[in-house]
Amino acid sequence: MEIPQTTPPEAFDVLRQHLDAVYLDVRTAPEFEAGHPAGARHVPVLFYGAGGQPRPNPDFVGAVEALVPRATKLLVGCQAGGRSQRACELLHAAGFTDVTNVRGGFGGARDQTGRVIIPGWRDAGLPVETGPANS
Repeated sequence: MEIPQTTPPEAFDVLRQHLDAVYLDVRTAPEFEAGHPAGARHVPVLFYGAGGQPRPNPDFVGAVEALVPRATKLLVGCQAGGRSQRACELLHAAGFTDVTNVRGGFGGARDQTGRVIIPGWRDAGLPVETGPANS
């Protein structure tokens, strides 16, 4: 199955229209704490080791299952859209039935020259919070 795609403004509209929908931020804890979509839930899909090498979060799917039922409408975002795409694939494979990747994520998707091609949540002027995830 191809994962549905959306942009931050479209994701914001979905969250306003579907009060049971959840924005799932899959960035690292420091990224999340520096700024995230207001009301977002947080489960990192990757961790970075001492050498900066990414490694998958082995508990990712289980942690999401502990947060929300599998039928929850999930809007999944990261910094630009790459990690969240992978997270959507993992969640779909685990039986989550309504997952959408937020292209542009929090910080915006860029082309090879660094030019923003899809503005992120922050640059779209959407509501932002800082600090750790709420339990």
